[in-house]
Amino acid sequence: MGELSSGLDALVTDDLHALGDGELLERTAELVRLRNRIDAELARTVRAADTRQSCEHDGLKTMPSWLRGHAHLSPAEAGRVVRAGRAIEHLPALAAAFAAGAVTADQVAVVAPVVTPENLERAAGQQVELAEVDAALTTVAATQLYRTLGQAVHHYLAGLDPDGPEPDPTEGRRLTIAKHADGSISFRGDLDAVGGEKLQAALESLVQAGRCAGDERTRSQQQGDALVQLGDLALAAGTLPILRGHKPQVIVTIGIEDLADPNVGSGAGEMGFGAVISAARARWLASDGQVTRIVMGPEGMPLDHGRSMRLFPPHVRRAAEVRDGGCVFTGCGAPTWWCDVHHLLEWALGGETDLDNAALLCERHHTKVHHGFRVERQPDGRWRTWRPDGTEIRSGPEHLAAA
Repeated sequence: MGELSSGLDALVTDDLHALGDGELLERTAELVRLRNRIDAELARTVRAADTRQSCEHDGLKTMPSWLRGHAHLSPAEAGRVVRAGRAIEHLPALAAAFAAGAVTADQVAVVAPVVTPENLERAAGQQVELAEVDAALTTVAATQLYRTLGQAVHHYLAGLDPDGPEPDPTEGRRLTIAKHADGSISFRGDLDAVGGEKLQAALESLVQAGRCAGDERTRSQQQGDALVQLGDLALAAGTLPILRGHKPQVIVTIGIEDLADPNVGSGAGEMGFGAVISAARARWLASDGQVTRIVMGPEGMPLDHGRSMRLFPPHVRRAAEVRDGGCVFTGCGAPTWWCDVHHLLEWALGGETDLDNAALLCERHHTKVHHGFRVERQPDGRWRTWRPDGTEIRSGPEHLAAA
């Protein structure tokens, strides 16, 4: 272990900028192989500790709990290491390839369900030669893509129980949403194959329809925008179930002084699910929404509740849809039903709520014009777009010819 640590210390001193591209790739491949070997030895060691209940030495009941508490592994990673150690005990060919660095810990995790007690029992009942399965899956793991190994394991497991009951897909579905202090959220979850296909199909249609000239978003950013757009479309359709006596909607509560103030006004607005946003963000959300006047008394009790008023009335929105035909941001082809009606001059700053002061913008480009980009309608009816640095975004044959 001391020699291994010394070797790693020596690696850290290497000047990576002095290496050529080929040398960097060779180094990367070798480091992956060595990491695989270390992961294999970790799994073997954890298995020995698991078998002997060595965790009792430190007053704990299980190796996953020891790995979480003492090695600071995540619950998922701790479980994966323990399962890997149990798996390679039954699969000597896979264990040898793992120890040699030819197979990754992730691949061992994919194969691990093959040797669960119930699957081992099924294999024995059908007189399956586990050594042959071990050899075949190890070959796939060492020579094929990660996805191919998963398909091979799924095919084997399906063959073990061909007449078993079709599982209920809803039992494995889950979605966990965690809200952070600034109101943003993180989420994780699992969907069955059919549910996942439905979500991917919906998101992909929005991703492809939302691409435009100069789009530099990563794939994950494109999918994140598509998920928000999916929510926009569902809310705008008005067909969702009633929530708290009303159709579900985005709600923001903000004082009139903050709403009318042209400054950003951090933390001025509170949303329906508790997130706090700036006054600038609230003004943007209100531009194609409804405003309800509520007069509050000195002790925070409502004294007067006015009628909700839509900033852009339906007839102005319809006129903007006919005139603009979709998002007016250069290069974007988002359809009208994706778009908000944007005030070219903010209504809180005196901008009129009429067709001359309106522009259709999709959610992403509506955000852009509130962060320095600018759209402007020319006398001939054409829309032009400028970046924050004052340069114009151009597209089409004329732009390509000029380039």
